[in-house]
Amino acid sequence: MVNPDAARDLLRRHPLVDGHNDLPWALRTQAGYDFDRMDIAVPQPSLHTDIPRLRAGGLAGQFWSVYVSCGTPDPVTATLDQIDAVHRMAQRYPSDFGLARTADELTTVVGQGRIASLLGAEGGHSIDCSLAVLRAFYALGVRYLTLTHNENVPWADSATDSPAVGGLSAFGVDVVREMNRLGMLVDCSHVAVSTMRDALAASTAPILFSHSSARALCDHPRNVPDDVLTAMAAAGGVCMVTFVPKFVSPDCADWQRTSDEAAAEAGVNIRDIAASDAWDLSWERRH
Repeated sequence: MVNPDAARDLLRRHPLVDGHNDLPWALRTQAGYDFDRMDIAVPQPSLHTDIPRLRAGGLAGQFWSVYVSCGTPDPVTATLDQIDAVHRMAQRYPSDFGLARTADELTTVVGQGRIASLLGAEGGHSIDCSLAVLRAFYALGVRYLTLTHNENVPWADSATDSPAVGGLSAFGVDVVREMNRLGMLVDCSHVAVSTMRDALAASTAPILFSHSSARALCDHPRNVPDDVLTAMAAAGGVCMVTFVPKFVSPDCADWQRTSDEAAAEAGVNIRDIAASDAWDLSWERRH
C-alpha cells in the first residue's frame, strides 16, 4: 500500500513529467474544443483528466499528445487543430498551465506553481512526408514526434502493421536527423523493432519511448525488447512505462486499468535491464 503523504513528498522533491496524455483528442471528439461545454477546471466524469485531478496528483509537467488518427483526411491541418487546442487551453487556464518549449521554461513554469504544458505529435503521418511541416510543428512548440502510430508511414514501419520498409527508409533517416538538428525528441513508441534499431543508429541524440513497456514482461509488439532497452540507455534515452493494461502484463490484459504493482514491476524490469535513470512513467490517459 502506497503512503499518500510519502508519495506527495516524493513528488515535491522529484517533479513528475508525464509523457503522454490524449486529452486534446477527447476535447476534439467530445466537445469540439469548446471549453465552455467541457470546462476542465471542474471535475469531468467522462474524462480521465481534469485540472482538479492533475492538481491532486501533484503533476509538474504534461506532454499533451496532439494525436490524429492514421486515416484522418488532411492530417497536417488536423494536427494544427490539436496544437491550437493546447495553446488555447493554456490561455483559458493561465493559473494552472504554462506552455514550455525549453527545459528552462519548464523550470520557470513549475516554479510558478503551474503545470508545464509540452506538446508531442503522435505518428509520422502528421507531417505528411514533409520536413517543412516538421519544422513548422517545432516552431509551434512540438517537442517530440512519435515516428509512427498503429500503421506504417511511407518512411517507417509500425509495430502493429505488416513490415513494408524494413525499419527506416532513407527519408526516415532524414526525418530523425532533422529532429536532432531542431532539438525534437525522437519517440519510438508504436514503431517496429527494426525501426527502433534504425532510429538508435541514426540519431545523434537520446531517443524516447513516450508510452511503452518491457517486452520481457509482456510480449506485445508495442513493447520494447531487452537489447533495445540496453542500447537506448547506453545512448542516454528513456522508456516511459505506460499504464495501458494489455501492454503492462498479460495478467491484466482484460482489465479496465492497470494495477500499480504491475506498472511498478515494468519499471523495475527496465531499471534492471537498462539503468536507474532510463525509465519514467506515462499514464497514456485516453481521454
